Amino acid sequence: MADFASRAIRWDTVVGALLVVVLLLSFGFVDGFGNALNLSFLIGNTLPIALIALPMTLLVVSGEIDLSVASTAGLSGAVMGALWNQGLTIEVIIPLCLLLGTVCGLVNGLLVTRLGLPSLAVTIGTLAAYRGIAQIVLGSDAVTDFPGPYLEFASGRIGDTFVPYALAPFLALLAAAVLTLHATGFGRSLFATGANEEAARFAGVRVKRQKLVLFTLTGLMASLTGVFWALHYASARFDNATGLELSVVAAVLLGGIDFDGGRGTLGGAIAGVFLLGALQNVMSLLNVSAQSQIVVTGVLLVVSVLGPRVARQISVAKAGRRAAPAATPAP
Repeated sequence: MADFASRAIRWDTVVGALLVVVLLLSFGFVDGFGNALNLSFLIGNTLPIALIALPMTLLVVSGEIDLSVASTAGLSGAVMGALWNQGLTIEVIIPLCLLLGTVCGLVNGLLVTRLGLPSLAVTIGTLAAYRGIAQIVLGSDAVTDFPGPYLEFASGRIGDTFVPYALAPFLALLAAAVLTLHATGFGRSLFATGANEEAARFAGVRVKRQKLVLFTLTGLMASLTGVFWALHYASARFDNATGLELSVVAAVLLGGIDFDGGRGTLGGAIAGVFLLGALQNVMSLLNVSAQSQIVVTGVLLVVSVLGPRVARQISVAKAGRRAAPAATPAP
């Protein structure tokens, strides 16, 4: 019974329950929410956040962060458009864009692990740098004439269902990330590093190499997101995915990943992603302005930082009361 209570008060469990409640209320009271077309839009629009949230979760668990992910995605999309205008085939362009994102992530990782710079400061700098390079590469042009089959895969859905084609590869990536974080020694070392980097190093964890791998992987996934974004919205522009990093960080922290590192579950992070996506979809159906949606995202970001801490304090307080010896009766 005590174990059940402990699980019930975990923040990721709370977020999962809140997602279910929001979905049930939306199906019942928001016109148009439950039709297949809207649900496919909800999933398709949430997938860019979810894709980057996979490596971002691992990165934050290890005690680091990458705020340049949206700019890396935008740079990937800009290069994709520029190369397409130069006559290269899409089958050549996509691997080149993924390689570019990998290099962007590697640069971030080298600056953090080899020069000892804080990841927050480094990635704020590369956020601006990568976005500037994207504008230089493509200018103000918008490239829209990508091959039809690729556009259909990125934005289409299976028959008359609400299931997008792109959901299947995402679920495969999600399964791989869950296994990596929660069922491998590498995942356990990430939690150890986030909880106490010095202790992890003394325990034999190669912390710098581990973080370099994570930053590189995050860059790769950000570039994949940039390719998906350009195809899903049928437009490659230098400003694609602008502001996406706020949604990713808000969703990951909302899902219970501790900003200080060492705590959280990937299931909670993905629940946070789709909770944020569902709320944004509902607000759009209710004609809430884009500015108000940004305010809601900011409020959720604050709640996502405070919520897990409050839940942990309550859990610790309850554990302390259970462990306290019973008062001895007066003679």
